[in-house]
Amino acid sequence: MTPFPLFLALKYLKPKRTFASVILAITVLGVALGVAILMIVLAVMTGFGDEWREKILSFKPHITVYHDSGYLAEADAVADRIAAVDGVVAATPTIVTPVMIRYREEDDPVTATFIGLDPARGSILSQVTNHLFAGAADIEANRVLLGIDLARRMGIPVGAGFLCYSPLNLKSADELYFPEEMVLGGVYDMGMRDYDDFIVIGSLGLARDIVGADGGARMIQIQTREPEQAWREQDAIAAALAADFGPGYRVNTWFDEDRVLFEALRTEKTMMFILLAFIAIVAAFCVTNTLIVITIQKTREIGLLKALGFSGGQLKAAFVLHGMIQCVAGIALGVALGYLVLANLQNLVALLHHFGIEVFPKEIYGLARIPWRVVPADVASVVATVFVFCTAASYLPAWRAASMDPVKAINEE
Repeated sequence: MTPFPLFLALKYLKPKRTFASVILAITVLGVALGVAILMIVLAVMTGFGDEWREKILSFKPHITVYHDSGYLAEADAVADRIAAVDGVVAATPTIVTPVMIRYREEDDPVTATFIGLDPARGSILSQVTNHLFAGAADIEANRVLLGIDLARRMGIPVGAGFLCYSPLNLKSADELYFPEEMVLGGVYDMGMRDYDDFIVIGSLGLARDIVGADGGARMIQIQTREPEQAWREQDAIAAALAADFGPGYRVNTWFDEDRVLFEALRTEKTMMFILLAFIAIVAAFCVTNTLIVITIQKTREIGLLKALGFSGGQLKAAFVLHGMIQCVAGIALGVALGYLVLANLQNLVALLHHFGIEVFPKEIYGLARIPWRVVPADVASVVATVFVFCTAASYLPAWRAASMDPVKAINEE
């Protein structure tokens, strides 16, 4: 036998008046939209963090060793010591320097960052090879790799030559450094603007010529078996290296290098959840308004029920259950709608692009697609937040219905 509060709540969910039915549908839809928006935003913010972490780990070194002097004279020997450490897959001496490159004489030079590394050692070159767009991953002699956006912006085809100007021309007033002639050996597409539009990858020897060095390197870039370990367990590889080399050396993990980015993403995700939680409050007001309308319409019926001996607690429970049922229905619909939108997110972006609306331009966001990932804990927090707000919002009209005087309610016009 159905308990009376549940029976009454289900009965009021099937109003005979069309207007009341519309209000009920709008309330459920309002709760669903609130849940879906919160779920979509949190999934996209999580996806941004995942995508940037994946791009960073596929292009940048997992651990980097620097010397306080700014240069490692015995870079090869240091790299060999690091390569022998357990957990290290590869260690390569590297030079990173800003440069200016020019393809045509009539064009203005373009600023870029030159990464010079030893192709004979394991390095990020192996990851770049997996994202090769054209040409070959060949950086022997004067051959280099460019990102797809940089190659297109400058109009350089694979196999063409261009000039690279050393930054030493800006430092030395008495000396003139001639530009290095380079050949575009291959084009890569990492799907991230910071890598595809600003990076030139070449050999360590070529980088030494650019900076005017006879040997050595500015850093040692390290690849590990477990990149996440370089962040979560810094007492492992990174701490062991710092202790081994002692004072004068700095050891940074990939998370140290991009700490600001990941902290900003984490903070932004939290703030977005807090701000968008106000949508749940709006949905709660919808539930309150629906119950208020029902209590006004059913005033005489409520008075009659109290006169027949039904307690105020039973009536209160009926209206709270009525609000909770609306809330649960809205949450279920919202979660389904959220998954539906996320599953078709790229199609929606493509559709808007077809109509000339740019939702996610790569030049602004730095990524080729909108990333997303649904975290069960995030969905649970959204569901719990909306459910608590909507349930709490049901108590005011439920209390009003329970506190009605039966005589006045029956005589209500």
